[in-house]
Order: sequence, then structure tokens, then C-alpha cells
Amino acid sequence: MRRVGTVVRGIRTPIIKENDNLAQIVVDSLLAAQESEGFSFRDRDVVAITEAVVGISEGNYVTVDDIAKDMANKFPSKKIGIVYPILSRNRFSMILKGIARGMDKITMLLSFPADEVGNGILDEDILESSKYNLASVISEKEYEEVFGDYLHPFTGINMVDFYRNLVQSENCEIEFVFANDPKEILNYCSDVLTCDIHTRFKTKKLIENAGAHKVLGLYEIMNKPLNNSGFNPDYGLLGSNKSTEERLKLFPKTGNELVKKIQEMLKEKTGKIIEVMVYGDGAFKDPVGHIWELADPVVSPAYTSGLEGTPNELKLKYISDNKFADLKGEELKEAIKSEIKAKNSNLKGNMLSQGTTPRRITDLIGSLCDLTSGSGDKGTPVVYIQGYFDNLADD
Repeated sequence: MRRVGTVVRGIRTPIIKENDNLAQIVVDSLLAAQESEGFSFRDRDVVAITEAVVGISEGNYVTVDDIAKDMANKFPSKKIGIVYPILSRNRFSMILKGIARGMDKITMLLSFPADEVGNGILDEDILESSKYNLASVISEKEYEEVFGDYLHPFTGINMVDFYRNLVQSENCEIEFVFANDPKEILNYCSDVLTCDIHTRFKTKKLIENAGAHKVLGLYEIMNKPLNNSGFNPDYGLLGSNKSTEERLKLFPKTGNELVKKIQEMLKEKTGKIIEVMVYGDGAFKDPVGHIWELADPVVSPAYTSGLEGTPNELKLKYISDNKFADLKGEELKEAIKSEIKAKNSNLKGNMLSQGTTPRRITDLIGSLCDLTSGSGDKGTPVVYIQGYFDNLADD
């Protein structure tokens, strides 16, 4: 019998640059890794490519000036409210720079005690002992008096000060307000840009229904090209990352074509049907810093059809402790294997599946890949996974 289940390998590739043939690089790198490591390709293996190199290879970039121009075109009043941006130098600072360059005044509404993905904006112990609570509206002056010396424990930065200085450096006026009701922004301005990620449609609708003059989401900025700029028709500036001090790399827009091409090329080279996906941030939370990793709009923007759905698995320890409590050793294992082989095709709501992870397969695999490749200098933007869809009954 097989003694190993799921195996995950980070695959080293050449450094990816604009206009590179990424599909060819991925396939060649996998074939080279297979030769050096001695593994065999199998049906239902998974190859995953980080969204960063997909965006780089397709040259999907915008400049700060591009953002400024798009903002000025869409908000001719040049006075807007920004609602619920995440507190991130990598993710939002360059976007804010472009917004400020195209506007005259910004009123920024921030949620507290943290942003959408868990970045803290104030000391929660001080909040609990203060006159304020989660239903309060806190002015910029009040924030400075009570919470203004807050520094994020990981970065050592106060993001209110950071964002204020950035906006003012673009000769744009800025005012901060802190509230957990997005409609509060309408007490300051009627043109609004919502910048939250996972609640973006709900937030936009709430503000629209409350009587705003104009509301756009960040996904509607740079969703079409300006001159020869990059763009993303589905996510706009969501999922973008800082490239240089004047340029951002957007979330990839050609992922669907890429994954199909790689699957076809691997079928030709290996004779196997291998699933392919593009992955960004994993969907997991840091228990110490309380940061939810997922700052991208989705974990996987593109994947082949075999990765659709959610796991359909039995909870082995539940079966062992209950249905087969009187069995041990080889007899127990064979009984469980028979149970797996006879399981229903849809175990949703079945007690035998309680405790298994009710998440989409692409979210689970994407999180595994993000942890494998990391975000630094590992040099493995491709991840190869074998045995993910195996179970104990597969010998």
C-alpha cells in the first residue's frame, strides 16, 4: 500500500518578467523538477501559479498618474469620501497616492478597532476604558487625543499618520472619521469611493440607498484601460500590489486562458489530466497578530473545472470512535476503507462528515500554496501538489 498521502513541492522557475511565455516556463520548470526529483505525474495532480507572476508576465500595470486621471474622470467634483480602505503600505498606499493626485479633498472613513483584514487602528484596551464604543463616531481630533500614539505592533507605524502625510504630499486635503456604519460618510460628502474588499457590494448598496450622489467601488477604478495602461475588468484596483513608487501591478486578467493552456500542454507532455489554478492570498488568519491574510478579492481568480466544488470527506476519527468503536488494527482500517468506498457522493449535512472543512477546494488549495511559496525570496512561484484528492481507500 502507499505510505504517503498529499505531497507539496515548491517549484523553482526562472525570474518572470513582462511578456515572458509563462505557460512554457511553468511546463518546462515542472518537467525539469520531475527529472531532478524523480516523481511521476498522475491524473488529478494540481499545479498552481501565484497571481504575482501571472500579472507580471501579462504586463498588467498601472501608474499613479493613470489612477489620478481615472479618478478625476469619474469624480469631477474632486471631493470624495473614501470608505473602509485596508491599512496597508503595500496594498493601498499607492492607490491612495493616485486618488490624492486626482482629488482636491478626501474624507476617509475608517472602521475600528481594526480594518477589514484585522490591521489594528487603535489600542483596544484604551477603547474599552474610554467613553467610546463600537457604535461611536470618533472625529480626527478625538482620535488624536485618545488613540493618536498607537503604533501597529508588527510594523511600528501609525497608519493614520502615514496616510495623512501621503495625501498631503500630493497637495490634497484630508480629514479622517472613525465609524463602523459606512453611511456616516454621507454627513461629510455625497461622492463616495468604497474600498472594502469582501463586503464591497453590500457597502456600496447601503451608501447608495442612503442617498449618495455617486458611489463607485475600488473594483470600478482602472477597470478599463487608459491609453495603453493595464486594467482588470472584474476587480479594477482590488488585488493590486505596489511595484515601484509610481506603478502598481494589477490582479491578473488572463488567468482562465493560462490555466487551460498549461493543462493542454501538460496533457501533451505527460499524458495525464492535471488540474491548474492561479492563486493569490490564502484564506487564513494569524492567531497572534489577528491579521486575516486574504487581501485579494478571491483566493483563486482562475482554475480548471476539476477544482470546482467543496471536499466530500468522512471524518475518520468520528467513524472510528462511534461506528467501529469495537474494532482495532487491520480490521478497523479495512472497515473504514470500505466505509469510504461506499460513501455518498454528497455528504452535506451528514453526521459522518462533521468536523471536515466546509470550504471551496480552490480556497483550501490556494491557502496551502500561499503558505508553501511564501511572499519573500523562496523563488518558487509554482507549486505542485500530488495526492490531494486521495483518501485512505486509495492504495
